[in-house]
Amino acid sequence: MMKKDKSDYAIQTVEHALDVLEQFLENADELGVTELSNRLNLPKNNVFRLLATLESRNYIEQDKFSEGYRLGPKNIQLGLAVVKRMRLHRQSRPVLEALVRDCDETSDIAILRGSHIFYLDAVESNHPVRVVPRIGILLPAYCTAAGKVLLAGSTDMVQKNYLAVEDFKQNTPKTITDRNEFINQLGNIAMQDYALEDEELDVEVRGVAAPIRDYTRGVIGALSIFGPTVRFSKARMDDELVPLVKKAAEEISQRLGYCAPAPRLSKKNVFCSDIFSEVAVTP
Repeated sequence: MMKKDKSDYAIQTVEHALDVLEQFLENADELGVTELSNRLNLPKNNVFRLLATLESRNYIEQDKFSEGYRLGPKNIQLGLAVVKRMRLHRQSRPVLEALVRDCDETSDIAILRGSHIFYLDAVESNHPVRVVPRIGILLPAYCTAAGKVLLAGSTDMVQKNYLAVEDFKQNTPKTITDRNEFINQLGNIAMQDYALEDEELDVEVRGVAAPIRDYTRGVIGALSIFGPTVRFSKARMDDELVPLVKKAAEEISQRLGYCAPAPRLSKKNVFCSDIFSEVAVTP
């Protein structure tokens, strides 16, 4: 007897409810019944009942004035529960806190999701004037230090697919919009192992980022320090913040099992990098 695929057990109503929630993944802050009905190709009455059910469990809430629907607080609770269980989050948190104590600037951890970056965690600076981290929000990768580090450490296929679909929108006068210039910058970032952000996403905001690797030597995340340009002079970024972020990113990487490759001196030498490449390690 052939074993059924799990998709054969899917409940259509549950799938429709999840479809409603996923409509808010992009840039839609609020959506109405009519728009959701058109997007999902479902009758308005069905959409209304789905929304009412989700609203009763706090996954959806309705604005009393606009009457539009938006994501409710229950989604934040679920998201944070997932983040807390992620190994990257557990291993990076103490390093993140120590980094902020050293430089007193906001720092965060980000991962790549498609053509965007997603901030998993952050620790804020004590300065009254600081940049607020955007945890849980998708941001374009090409104009952020974290995004550039993540793309520079990606495979050729990931980079090729990214360049094929990204439109390189001009967010500020300093945003890089030329594909060839961006490709050259990724090459430099890969060699120097860090990236800079100079008012490319937000005016008067600069940042530095370094890659986080695991036991496979692959880049799985990025550690960033960012803040207002008034405190982020280019001299401070080069002399203080870049060394700090690289050191902290390396510490997180080592916690995840990363061991930097070393040149092979003789056939008798066995380095930790060789061990990790030949032995399956459970993350």
